[in-house]
Amino acid sequence: MTDIEPDVGDDVVLLTVPADGGYLGVLRTATAGLAARLHFALDEIEDLRIAVDEACAMLLAIATQNAELECRFAVTEDALTVEVTVATVRGAKLPSESSFAWKVLTALTTSAEAQANGRYATIRLLTRRTDY
Repeated sequence: MTDIEPDVGDDVVLLTVPADGGYLGVLRTATAGLAARLHFALDEIEDLRIAVDEACAMLLAIATQNAELECRFAVTEDALTVEVTVATVRGAKLPSESSFAWKVLTALTTSAEAQANGRYATIRLLTRRTDY
């Protein structure tokens, strides 16, 4: 089990939207609502919203026509894991971990990872609440 996988018994919210930039606001709003439920600080909520938006933009760039973004939110006592998956075009590759997009993801979250298998690509973001 990696640090980014949710434990058994976590609250899980599944949300599927068309793979179209016009629907990213729905995912950003869901992200903010769940982070607020965990009592994240306002700046942590905004950072996570930006990270989810960036991850989705990376996936939209390689999505098949008429694809759907499948978003899985796993809520624990002090963390939120967001996993976004999309069907990809043949030969699609995610940006390298040295790219600006990945620098944004890793700066705004506790951890970020991705995988692509030729048919689907998934980005997982984990953000732990920092107690002030």
